[in-house]
Amino acid sequence: MASPVLEVRGLKKHFPVRQRLLGRGATWVKAVDGVDFAIHGGETLGLIGESGCGKTTTSKLILLQEVPTAGSIAFEGRDIADLAGAELMSYRRAVQVVFQDPFSSLSPRMRVRDIIAEPLEIHTPLTRAAIGERVAQVLALVGLEADVAALFPHEFSGGQRQRIAIARALATDTRLIVLDEPVSALDVSVRAQIINQLEHLQRTLGVSYLFIGHDLATVAHISHRIAVMYLGKIVESADSDSLCARPMHPYTQALFAAALPSHPDDPPAERTIAGEVPSALRVPPGCRFHPRCPSAMEVCSRVEPILQPREGGGEVACHLYPQPAPTERSRGA
Repeated sequence: MASPVLEVRGLKKHFPVRQRLLGRGATWVKAVDGVDFAIHGGETLGLIGESGCGKTTTSKLILLQEVPTAGSIAFEGRDIADLAGAELMSYRRAVQVVFQDPFSSLSPRMRVRDIIAEPLEIHTPLTRAAIGERVAQVLALVGLEADVAALFPHEFSGGQRQRIAIARALATDTRLIVLDEPVSALDVSVRAQIINQLEHLQRTLGVSYLFIGHDLATVAHISHRIAVMYLGKIVESADSDSLCARPMHPYTQALFAAALPSHPDDPPAERTIAGEVPSALRVPPGCRFHPRCPSAMEVCSRVEPILQPREGGGEVACHLYPQPAPTERSRGA
């Protein structure tokens, strides 16, 4: 298999929170606490989990909006922490983002042509005429006519605005796009159109996606592989078909149970998630999910499980399945 476009290893991001007098005795919010995954060319990795599990912080680390506490992010084999100057600019051209709300992510004072042209003016030596041609080209890629370039964002529907945001992300010959819940702010009738457009662009251009979301049906539809995140860690990952057919971690099972049934006449699933996600300031010992887990055992409160191969491919971190002999690290020492 070819080398991954993006490879994340041991990624951590801890934010200090000072609680005591004069700032002494700082504690840490462990937003991302040891995450590993890879994305290959032309592949979509779905990252799912409840709000507060660390998905958006992970995306910010990839986009260089935050600096990792530990771990590495390699793009096409090169650690992005080592990038500077022209190499850093090249990375910013190659890795783009599409945000959740297309209205707030597009400047209301700029015409569409200026919104899409801005990254080209910053990152490329193209002439004004060549930039205009590229703007028309990417608008056509997302299914919009060239004459809409003269309009302002407020003159479009939500779905059209998101197409403009995708066009802007593609303008610099992007190879990886971070899609941070790109359809959750759209009407249900429009979501399928945007998802189909993203899939078409991937087949046409070979671009890779990190698709962050909480709608299981959407993530499962567009993703080749899915990683399930809980309180800063990935607890299960597998190819989309395998994970949907047989979720193995109790948290993954609970996420599927909490989702709406695929047909109105289908009976609701029995297993649901109890309680709220604990604060990342006070991470539970052992398995982070054990206070909410219906299958929790005594060992779950003491020993943190590590990712192990799961049946059908992928990995799962749960004491319901065979674990290696505990080490000081797995005990949380």
